[in-house]
Amino acid sequence: MHQPHQDCPDCSRDDVSRRAFVKHTAAGLAASSLLGATGSAIAAKPAAAAKPTSETLVTQLYKTLTPAQKKVMAFKYDHSLRHEIENNWFITKARVGQSFNKDQQALIHDIFINLHSEEYIDKVIKQVDEDARGNGIKKSSIAIFGEPGTGKFEFVMTGRHFTRRCDGDSQEGTAFGGPIFYGHAAGSFNEKPHHPGNVYWYQAKRANEVFQMLDGKQRKAALCGSGRAEGGRFTVELKGDEKAKEIEGLPMTELSKDQRAHVMKVINDVLLPYREADRKETLKYIAAGDNFDKTRIAFYQKQDIGNDKVWDVWQIEGPHMISYFRGKPHVHAWLHVKQG
Repeated sequence: MHQPHQDCPDCSRDDVSRRAFVKHTAAGLAASSLLGATGSAIAAKPAAAAKPTSETLVTQLYKTLTPAQKKVMAFKYDHSLRHEIENNWFITKARVGQSFNKDQQALIHDIFINLHSEEYIDKVIKQVDEDARGNGIKKSSIAIFGEPGTGKFEFVMTGRHFTRRCDGDSQEGTAFGGPIFYGHAAGSFNEKPHHPGNVYWYQAKRANEVFQMLDGKQRKAALCGSGRAEGGRFTVELKGDEKAKEIEGLPMTELSKDQRAHVMKVINDVLLPYREADRKETLKYIAAGDNFDKTRIAFYQKQDIGNDKVWDVWQIEGPHMISYFRGKPHVHAWLHVKQG
């Protein structure tokens, strides 16, 4: 069992030219096709092949693994390690830049890239590289649970300030295949109140817009003392309906229609860095039945950097979801969403 830590527990780019080349080539093909349609002698090009999914690439990677590699980072699907999560950790000793050949590294690189949206991947890579002090993907570690292509499986990739999962919906009713973590210490361990350079601070700015929309009574209900303690799985344990009364903050049912719509904008902002399939699945679970109505939003006034009343720590929690954003001393954010 992990012990909770109130203070920051982690006190104790890769090259994307290949992706840019693919985008450039695709643009060239589209332009050639357009010329053909407008009377040019250039023949229309055939449609580009579909982009491989991360799941497909995980299957390809698994087929290349040697027995020695599997011994370090391949496990049965029901292995307990699959359920672990931390803010700064290496799930196995299999480091991408040391334990795998160049072709395998390229596959792992593309698995990670394809788990994110095109709009945000460059910012995500910036975070991974800065927090690892360079070559963040190569310094990260991976594990594979189950045998991809033959049944249930999950690929997990971890490093400082990130945990990502790819499971092909093997974990039924669970967004991302389990809890994920993202964070950033931009420039320094102790960030300034406006968090310059932090790639995830935009999410807190959106959440603070919700607070500004609240009236006095609502603000009183939304303001709490200090955020939850952090300690691995402990941080993202879901309370379920039986412990829903323990959730703190302002109930979603006490918000007006426009306030509720702005909370959904916050949730959408939290999901923007990730691929469309994961975003859709997560929103489906949150919107199902009365799940959204059961959530509460909270802001933590005792962790306000600079005492500027721009709340650095906040969360949206319901019986079947947690989105916890801790922006002091730098950003740690945890996300766990299940079907109600």
